Amino acid sequence: MAQQATPVRRARLGRTPGPVGAGVSGAVLLLPGGEEVSDRRPSALLAAASVRALGRRLAHAGREEGLAAHAVHYRYRGWNGAEAHLARDAAWAADEAVRRYGDVPLCLLGIGMGGRAALRAAGHEAVNSVLAIAPWLPEDDMAAPPEPVKQLAGRQVLIVHGTNDGHSDPELSFRLASRAKKANRSVCRFEVHSDGHGLRQYRDEVAALAEDFVMGALFGQSFSRPVEDALAAPPPLGLRMPLAAGFGKSLRR
Repeated sequence: MAQQATPVRRARLGRTPGPVGAGVSGAVLLLPGGEEVSDRRPSALLAAASVRALGRRLAHAGREEGLAAHAVHYRYRGWNGAEAHLARDAAWAADEAVRRYGDVPLCLLGIGMGGRAALRAAGHEAVNSVLAIAPWLPEDDMAAPPEPVKQLAGRQVLIVHGTNDGHSDPELSFRLASRAKKANRSVCRFEVHSDGHGLRQYRDEVAALAEDFVMGALFGQSFSRPVEDALAAPPPLGLRMPLAAGFGKSLRR
């Protein structure tokens, strides 16, 4: 009996919420969380659920501008050390978006381990912006090189992190942002005080901040005053900007 070949795993883009015509002028790729080490296949249902609401909001906000929003479905659940599977899938997703839509700007938006993937894959030539929400980053290790930041040059970068995150150390994202800011002025970081990894207490504010950043980065709309101030402020002020309760309720572009 002939032995069947093991199917090749492939990453894929999920469906964008709402209709997408020929007039796409920008795309946001939503990178769900993952695990540090795992060769298991991700649950497509659970992965999509973690970014679905944010994808819908962004697609609605950018409909008139021609925004396409896609969740990225990984091949593996894990980052898996030097394999960096999630970052590779993020880079593949950027290639696929270019193949579908042509020369349009891309924003990589990642949550948790997906935030690390977004930051790592930012060097793709089509990426103009990165939004990392509660990014999981490795502990500083004298024996290993630090998490790279050169690929962030020339991109607009926003990091959002809860100060009570017990899963992804917020101090590590601050350190990475500090290193990135030295070579790239367009880096800022917001802190969500007393919130944890899921940012559940300030979910609406984080979603509003994401919308504000994505619309500004991809389509040149004016950033809100807090984002402008964070980008302009020198470190550490612009990297420890508090996200105010009620952010987004009275934004005017």
